[in-house]
Amino acid sequence: MLVAQKGNKALGIFDPSSGILLASVPLGGNTGHEVAASPDGKLAYVPIYGDSGVGKTGSDGANMVVVDLAAQKVTGNLNFTHGVRPHQPVFGRDGLLYVTTELDQSVTVIDPKTLKIVGSIPTGQPESHMLVISHDGHRGYTANVGPGTVSVLDMDARKMLKVIHVSGNTQRISISNDDRWVFTADQTKPQLAVIDTRIDEVKRWIPLEGLGYGSTPTPDGRWLLVAIPSSGTVAVIDLKNMTVARSISVASDPQEIVVSSDGQSAFVSCQSAGELVAVDLVNWRLKMGIEAGINPDGMAWVQAK
Repeated sequence: MLVAQKGNKALGIFDPSSGILLASVPLGGNTGHEVAASPDGKLAYVPIYGDSGVGKTGSDGANMVVVDLAAQKVTGNLNFTHGVRPHQPVFGRDGLLYVTTELDQSVTVIDPKTLKIVGSIPTGQPESHMLVISHDGHRGYTANVGPGTVSVLDMDARKMLKVIHVSGNTQRISISNDDRWVFTADQTKPQLAVIDTRIDEVKRWIPLEGLGYGSTPTPDGRWLLVAIPSSGTVAVIDLKNMTVARSISVASDPQEIVVSSDGQSAFVSCQSAGELVAVDLVNWRLKMGIEAGINPDGMAWVQAK
């Protein structure tokens, strides 16, 4: 399990079964918020966002580092040539790496083998913070925080198709396993927007106990897990009826959720608590809390080949 340790300016590498920290790899005095693992499980890609929050004043990150997970050290770097606040990296089915570049109002397309920029997809909106790509690889969706919108992207033609208005402010984004629904959390009301990808419009709202944040579906497609930072909980949404079925207490300030490849466990980064919390998805109870450094945030599950 890879964890962006924002306060440590490092990438944490954990053994999720034992909860042991294997390494904390320094990122050259810089801060990364999100991380992606290469499909072969050998490398990690960490965009250097800067020392600010989205839409706030601060430094503008202009590079992305590559970490060799076996050597546990930085072995590569991509320079965007100017400040873009690169944030979330996502691998597409085509093997390319797609990274949100907020200040350019775009998603930058990168060849991970050569670390060269090979294209760009405009989002048409500022603060394009998070990205999901449909499982067939043809569509992308960005959560644009300050505008409170979602941009719909044609990943093949590399163009923006539509901007969906969600609310005054929105955060994080996920997609159902069948690509039918996209979810993003309203930051003005405790509710989750459900976007119908057949018409690219908000179809319905799911009430939450507090403002939602990161979300992810379980591998079986039955449940959607949503972090609720204000209550220190994870809401479990039944995707059959689009309602909250239960709530699980984790630790303070949960941010992001990653589910293990076998679907048995969920790992939740809890920023203020400095913990990575493991949840048993069979019995819906806590398995363990793992010390995860200062301000843990973005995570990636590594499936070694």
